[in-house]
Amino acid sequence: MVKRQRITINDVAREAGVSPSTVSRVISKNPRISKLTTESVLSHMKRLGYHPNAIARNLAINSSKTIALIMPENPGEALLNPFFPVALRGIVKTSTKNGYDILLSSTTEITDMQIVKGLVSAAKVDGVLFMTSKIENKSIEYLREIEFPFSVIGSPYEDVDDTNHVDNDNERASYELTTYLVDKGSKSIALITGGRFLTLTEQRIKGFRRAISEKGLDEESGRLFVGEFNEETGYRYAREIIDSGEKFDAVVATDDVVAYGVVSAFIERGLSVPEDTMVAGFNNSLLSRQCAVPITSVEINADLLGAQAVDIIMENIRNGERQKKRTVPCTIFKRKSTWD
Repeated sequence: MVKRQRITINDVAREAGVSPSTVSRVISKNPRISKLTTESVLSHMKRLGYHPNAIARNLAINSSKTIALIMPENPGEALLNPFFPVALRGIVKTSTKNGYDILLSSTTEITDMQIVKGLVSAAKVDGVLFMTSKIENKSIEYLREIEFPFSVIGSPYEDVDDTNHVDNDNERASYELTTYLVDKGSKSIALITGGRFLTLTEQRIKGFRRAISEKGLDEESGRLFVGEFNEETGYRYAREIIDSGEKFDAVVATDDVVAYGVVSAFIERGLSVPEDTMVAGFNNSLLSRQCAVPITSVEINADLLGAQAVDIIMENIRNGERQKKRTVPCTIFKRKSTWD
């Protein structure tokens, strides 16, 4: 069966020769739009079969000046990870600058789809910001269908070209970090990661494996251990590696909290970092700098990710246009855990 293409406000604007914001104003019956322009836009809407969403029309008239921030499951635990407070700082600063408040919402008791539908249908928010990007997220599909302003921190698993989002190039960052460790002499590297249901995890795994392959190391030299984004995951897998007798001369952790757990386990067992095993992480958090052995880490600029995510929503609200993808740069900060 052929899927019918959905007509959007951008299609109407293009056909009528006006901006999407003008179409939005016609829908909200803004008196500043001339009669001639109004009639033209309405004519094109009818011809194309475009039916503006009732919720979007109401929000065009009455703004709540509020953005919903959808946190991951177990937000209390998530906020212990340095990434979230730093990203939140960028979110709050940018939303405040634009005269908007943040409504913090978690998915502990109900699904994010239930939360989003409740907030949108009650006209409580003007936009929705997702703090993480899951491999499957029906809420994003729903918001796209009703043309409601939103953005995602992280790359969507599907429909990349039709989803407002801001992210790092996680595959490239992981590739460069792994390549750096190989160039430092590593021949056997373990990757310890959390959140296999997140797109950033898939991307970092892909970059890790590409570096292993291009550097001519066999697959056994690039082992993968999957857990959560917490210290316990790094500590547990490091203990498991030590107890198994497997020898890795480097460990890449996809978060500084995980890397901290790895270093703690090695030191507890009488091993030295980096003499026995080099360790590197992601986020360049305060934790990486204050660890007993300062950890080499990838700076992902979490505050800028948060700020850019809000900025995308603001553009969507004001102009009716999707901003789609923005990319925030990464930098490797080299420290003692990798001989630097």
